[in-house]
Amino acid sequence: QVQLVGSGGGLVQPGGSLRLSCAASGNIFSIYVMGWYRQAPGKQRELVAVIRSGGSTTNYADSVKGRFTISRDNAKNTVYLQMNSLEPEDTAVYYCNADIRTTTGRYNYWGQGTQVTVSS
Repeated sequence: QVQLVGSGGGLVQPGGSLRLSCAASGNIFSIYVMGWYRQAPGKQRELVAVIRSGGSTTNYADSVKGRFTISRDNAKNTVYLQMNSLEPEDTAVYYCNADIRTTTGRYNYWGQGTQVTVSS
């Protein structure tokens, strides 16, 4: 069994910063793509950023390019999202996601979500 546990959300003023973390644990053989998605009230879940296993290939939503940075620590099975210059439009529940091979197969997993609120 595999779990993704996210943390680091909270309330921040516009222009502020937050760092999200998400650690994978359990029956893990290897982790491929890891990423962050978000869902604002009344909207569909959308991709924020993804990072491949080597850590050098990343992709970002246009709305966060230049403000957010995704990274990962493979030794810790952890993905991070550094969010700078936050805007009220970034308010959402942020979910981590990972493509993981276990001893029984390759599956896609979601974290429980962490709330990010940007407000003055």
